[in-house]
Amino acid sequence: MTPALQFDPIAEARRQWTLRWGDAVGPSMSAVTSIMRAQQILMTRLNELLKPYDLTFPRYEALMLLFLSRNGALPLGKMGTRLQVHRTSVTNIVDQLERSGYVRRVPHEADRRTVLASITGQGRTVAEAATLELNAARFGTEPLEADDLEALSDALLRLRREAGDFEP
Repeated sequence: MTPALQFDPIAEARRQWTLRWGDAVGPSMSAVTSIMRAQQILMTRLNELLKPYDLTFPRYEALMLLFLSRNGALPLGKMGTRLQVHRTSVTNIVDQLERSGYVRRVPHEADRRTVLASITGQGRTVAEAATLELNAARFGTEPLEADDLEALSDALLRLRREAGDFEP
């Protein structure tokens, strides 16, 4: 782990940004940079929690998508759409889950061109255990309280909705 800085680099960047481009853009730059840094912090925390299960957070998300699906199996293309990642990323994630014994590829019974990722019994067991771990750690969101998390989710929902992230 990198040692903590003696100053807040985002606050300093905002100060510099504001001096050069004015007060109007400082909050935008600061918010975006803070979101990106928070994403790095959360991903590190989540991956540490998931490491004993041979998972990363992207693999966990894919595993849970299968765990929560009606039949425990989905076409890789549909997984990419639901996870909002490129098909190549889904292929790599499923490859890793398959190596861990959590998923297996099976042919689609009606469409020979389609391959399904299907969760295994071991995958179900690991998904449940990892979820208990993440829930106990509040998904790494300490020290934020429930009202902070709701406000943050609501604010980001507006951004996602306006960007066309999903059909309202």
